Amino acid sequence: MLTNPPKVSPVANLRSDVGLASALRVTLARLNRRLRRQSAKHSLTPTQLATLVAVDRHSAITPGELAEQEKVQPPSMTRVIAALAARGLVSRTPHPTDRRQVTVTVTEAGLALLKEERRLKEAWLAQRLKELTPEERTVLRQAAPILEKLSKI
Repeated sequence: MLTNPPKVSPVANLRSDVGLASALRVTLARLNRRLRRQSAKHSLTPTQLATLVAVDRHSAITPGELAEQEKVQPPSMTRVIAALAARGLVSRTPHPTDRRQVTVTVTEAGLALLKEERRLKEAWLAQRLKELTPEERTVLRQAAPILEKLSKI
């Protein structure tokens, strides 16, 4: 008779780097999915939202620079920017030194959407943090810069 082996928690084997990598991958993916569910009611695709965040972070950026940063092909980025512009979330203006290009900036409507998006996600996460012990929150405060470093490597 075959039985299924018991499921192992993703944090069960943290002694090895491979085990840590596996645990982080599973846990961060799950946390990311949960945070995405806390989204403002806007119907943007994940790519559109990531692009809006990138434009906000790097004001007056060209579509080519955005495509490179977001790791998508320039024609795909052009379509994403067009969709965001059609909704009034970004504006395109002539590039100050290269008439063949445009720069993209976030509009007031785009800023309002991002503000609400961040507010909802941070409120959800703050509530989850309240459920942790003070010691657990201290560990997370120490881990946050390390996770940030990992995200930039």
